[in-house]
Amino acid sequence: MSKLHNATDFQRRVVSWYDQHGRKHLPWQQDRNAYRVWVSETMLQQTQVSTVIPYFERFMARFPDVTALATAPIDDVLHLWTGLGYYARARNLHRCAQTIASTHSGEFPNTVDALCELPGIGRSTAGAIVSMAFQQRAAILDGNVKRVLTRLHAVDGWPGTTAVQKELWQIAEHYTPHERVQDYTQVMMDLGATLCTRSKPQCTQCPVQDLCAAHAQGTPTAWPHSKPKTVKPVKAAWFLMLQLPDQRCYLTPRPPTGLWGGLWCFPEFTSSAALDDWLTQQGYALDLREDWATFRHTFSHFHLDITPVHLRTSNVINAEEQGQWVQPHLDEALGLAAPTKRLLEKLRS
Repeated sequence: MSKLHNATDFQRRVVSWYDQHGRKHLPWQQDRNAYRVWVSETMLQQTQVSTVIPYFERFMARFPDVTALATAPIDDVLHLWTGLGYYARARNLHRCAQTIASTHSGEFPNTVDALCELPGIGRSTAGAIVSMAFQQRAAILDGNVKRVLTRLHAVDGWPGTTAVQKELWQIAEHYTPHERVQDYTQVMMDLGATLCTRSKPQCTQCPVQDLCAAHAQGTPTAWPHSKPKTVKPVKAAWFLMLQLPDQRCYLTPRPPTGLWGGLWCFPEFTSSAALDDWLTQQGYALDLREDWATFRHTFSHFHLDITPVHLRTSNVINAEEQGQWVQPHLDEALGLAAPTKRLLEKLRS
């Protein structure tokens, strides 16, 4: 790692750049409070701003404050999250809102340590809430800031390791100011999102180009170092799409934790034979099934090859109490797993 630079000079440069070029009109920057910062930071984890904006606006319209979120059914929350992915974020938002409502009288704690005790809030999100909502000094280290600081000091190693994380937090703490901390926090995210991008950094426009060790070495995109590659395993699943004459399809809820936790999906089987066994038990004729083309859905740690099986029937199955019959256009407010939403759209068309 290169030597740390003068913090005051660094702060002055980046905040001056923010005054001229920073983003100041994002939805969560308007009427800013702890709740809006928290929701936006959670949505922005591993998701781009352009994707998040419409989700954030719909979410705020339905859940304008933490009490509204805390008292809402989890299905309503997951429904508005459908398509954003990483659904544990939505479940944690709901649990955290309930904790804030019940334990903190609906008010967010204003310290990093207290916020980190809440479900789903990590150190960087807590720092964003404290600095941007309460305007108190707190460092952040989201993906954009990691990239900026890793290049600034040519920090070796994958940022996902404990040792590199510790080093980056020390750097982040060094540069975080006491004054204008709200603007400083925003500009550090802006630099990573707009200039110090992953593949095409615009170094000539960067206010700290001459301080950047990665730029000095001529290979800024060599940092941050990539995660050591591993081969993702491939798993298989068969989704059963039962459909009644009135077009309704049968969906079942997933367990509250684990893969697609709490979301609604087509009944899933680990093999074609297991699906056939279930159909036989329910009294369906196996020759009515129609296998659609297999497609792949990729998670962070494995690939899932899904074979949809379509079966038209007039028989309302015995297990109806476990699920719901819904129209493909889905008027019901249900949180859907992405492959389920995709298949419903195909059935509708």
